[in-house]
Amino acid sequence: MDAEGTELFHKTMPFTERLGVEVLEQAKELVRSRIAWDPTLCTLGDTMHGGVLMSLADSTAAVCAFLNLPEGASGTTTIESRTSFLRPVRGGHATASASPLHVGRRVIVVETEIHDDDGRLVAKVTQTQAVI
Repeated sequence: MDAEGTELFHKTMPFTERLGVEVLEQAKELVRSRIAWDPTLCTLGDTMHGGVLMSLADSTAAVCAFLNLPEGASGTTTIESRTSFLRPVRGGHATASASPLHVGRRVIVVETEIHDDDGRLVAKVTQTQAVI
């Protein structure tokens, strides 16, 4: 775990602390974070809630976009997000890996994959972040 990265996530996005997000690594090319399965984060059938997975992806992608900001920019905000859910998470961790697809002056597009502990693809998220 990247303790400094986790602290930064929690400081800049307090919601991630409430969810228990842990940062595994952070660099311009790849940001990885995870969240542990917990019954309070589930829906029927002990399945991690889709909103939790989307929050994990959004937070991870936001940091990826921030690390890729063009000179003079101060931040980003999500303006579009598309999520495809492929399988449930019923234990262990959901791990998000975010990489930039396009880094422009006005928008940054980030692709995030979420995998379970067995390496199976749980969700795929494509986001557009406006540069501010």
